[in-house]
Amino acid sequence: MVAQVPARRRSRGIFFRQSSTRGTHVPARIEKSGFWVMVTALIFYPLSWIGKTVSVGGERIRREGGVLLVMNHVSHLDPPVDAVFVHRQGRVPRFLAKESLFRVPVFKYLIGGAGSIPVARRSAGAGESLTAANEALRSGKLVIIYPEGTITKDPDGWPMRSRTGVARLALENDVPVVPAARWGTNHIFDGYSKKFRPFPRKKVHIRLGEPVDLSAYRDRPMTNELLREVTDLLMVKVRDELAEIRQEPAPSEFYVARRTVE
Repeated sequence: MVAQVPARRRSRGIFFRQSSTRGTHVPARIEKSGFWVMVTALIFYPLSWIGKTVSVGGERIRREGGVLLVMNHVSHLDPPVDAVFVHRQGRVPRFLAKESLFRVPVFKYLIGGAGSIPVARRSAGAGESLTAANEALRSGKLVIIYPEGTITKDPDGWPMRSRTGVARLALENDVPVVPAARWGTNHIFDGYSKKFRPFPRKKVHIRLGEPVDLSAYRDRPMTNELLREVTDLLMVKVRDELAEIRQEPAPSEFYVARRTVE
């Protein structure tokens, strides 16, 4: 009788993940983290279990060095699900999060202590947020950004026209820019209808694409036109990954919300 080996286990700071290609267990060393990261993990892991995560392309997150992970946004459940997925790849995620979240009791300590970056919209503070994100990337951190800035308002759940801060981060930092899509959290909790449907347990799909080659754009002047072009390029890559998950063609244009801020 063959003993069953657990899919994941910890040993001396090493996180063992199951290889999707060979069915073996390969070690992924966990990035060093502090007290609030551990506390946040204790809360986020149980939250993520509300759905069954199925992922493709996790190996595209390198284990060391800066990474910009560009994702779509379909539900308020996205951050804990995405955070747990990234943590299982051996990295500590840093989110660009709404400044208002940093004023919520207890929660402000969770996201702030875990290294997340407050985003102050429609103010000079927005520039400070990008500066903080640049510093995180240059110091070898993984930063997750939802360029849409909020849950998509597209009636069919596709990514909508996004803010151009993601292009500035991507062009100003020589780090892998990885497009990723997630789908299924919206079937558990719809942020606009406020409908919560945890049962039956649903699948949440996460799919990562190849890092985007931006070499053709880096030597061009940093104009608004360039930022818009690169933003749309990155979000097309995200949209393509979502189309693969949904197994249906994506729309050719991005939905434009009534109030879109660059």
